[in-house]
Amino acid sequence: MTAFSELRPKTPPESPDTITSDMLIAIDYGYRSSRDIRICIKQPEYTSVCPMTGLPDVGCITITYVPDAKIIELKSLKYYLLQYRNVGIFYEHVVNRILEDLTAALDPKWMEVTGDFTARGGITSTVSVRYERKA
Repeated sequence: MTAFSELRPKTPPESPDTITSDMLIAIDYGYRSSRDIRICIKQPEYTSVCPMTGLPDVGCITITYVPDAKIIELKSLKYYLLQYRNVGIFYEHVVNRILEDLTAALDPKWMEVTGDFTARGGITSTVSVRYERKA
């Protein structure tokens, strides 16, 4: 019988420390003084790696926010999210890390990041975290 540790991939997952937010590009929101807008962005092909097993984690990341002066440029967000592909990170840490990086880049009025992850071992997980700027 094979030991569990022998089933793990030979290449360990990358550390979450390898993720950087410097490629995120914030652009001016031209209707800031006119009205609030709610933006919802979905990345249905999000992947990372389970830090315990090294197996792939797959899901949909949804970012919903009300901007103030800045909105995210989508290509830069795409490249930011692609960094997670080989990173060993728990679901709960993924959504918190994305929220922290995006709120630092955009300083929105309100933001929510949700990870809706596909079944692993018959269990699905949906994890959400929210930010609201203090008045």
